[in-house]
Amino acid sequence: MGRGQRLKAFRRREQTHRFHQRAMKNDDPSTFTSAADVVCELTRLGTTRQIAELDRYGIVAQDPFGVAVRELRALSKSIGRHHELSLELWDTSRYEARMLAAMVGEPDRVTLSQMDSWSAEFDSWAIVDNVCIHLFDRTKHAWKKAEQWSTAQLEYRKRAGFALLWAMSVHDKAAGDAPFLNCLEWIEIGADDDRTYVKKAVNMALRAIGKRNKALNAAAIRTAKRLAAREAKAPSWIGGHALRELESDAVRKRL
Repeated sequence: MGRGQRLKAFRRREQTHRFHQRAMKNDDPSTFTSAADVVCELTRLGTTRQIAELDRYGIVAQDPFGVAVRELRALSKSIGRHHELSLELWDTSRYEARMLAAMVGEPDRVTLSQMDSWSAEFDSWAIVDNVCIHLFDRTKHAWKKAEQWSTAQLEYRKRAGFALLWAMSVHDKAAGDAPFLNCLEWIEIGADDDRTYVKKAVNMALRAIGKRNKALNAAAIRTAKRLAAREAKAPSWIGGHALRELESDAVRKRL
């Protein structure tokens, strides 16, 4: 690493450290009691440089502030879980506010109606993945919505179905193998969708399930081989890409 790169890395660490110090000072939940309070903080933290980073990763962001994810995570810890604030933040429609809405939402209070309403407004892969990973996968409705959305017409809602599978394979420690084995059927059907953000999510779900344990690894590999052998580009790509990881030495050693 050159001197310039080391200096940039040092500045990033200092910036993160200063933010965490500010967050610790604001750890009283009453500091952020409304979406307006949070918007003021996001406005203060935002930079044009971070907005440019969104374009770099192909993230469609509505009226972004330009706040890095690591700062959003620190801010969410400062706020804690807060259902009403989560709903208010989502209603602002602004990118980072919606990212934060998922991080502070209360899974036990999320309703089917809320999941349907939010998923109808998904407008980027980043929002989909963040909401599924930080909130929706922890709700009692996660399995039901994963199945329902796996055949949805809307691209981002369909992605959410498979993002939920991916997230639950990591976070749902209590689930047995049976529901994940059943999900492999959804994956084989969903693999025919060649839309970019759907097929990538299908691929992620297949790989995540196959890394959960040895039995699911074997089942996921069988699914991946069937997909790789198909003539259509989308399932062939999904299967081939998944096989390279699921059959790798690194995964075998970990399992």
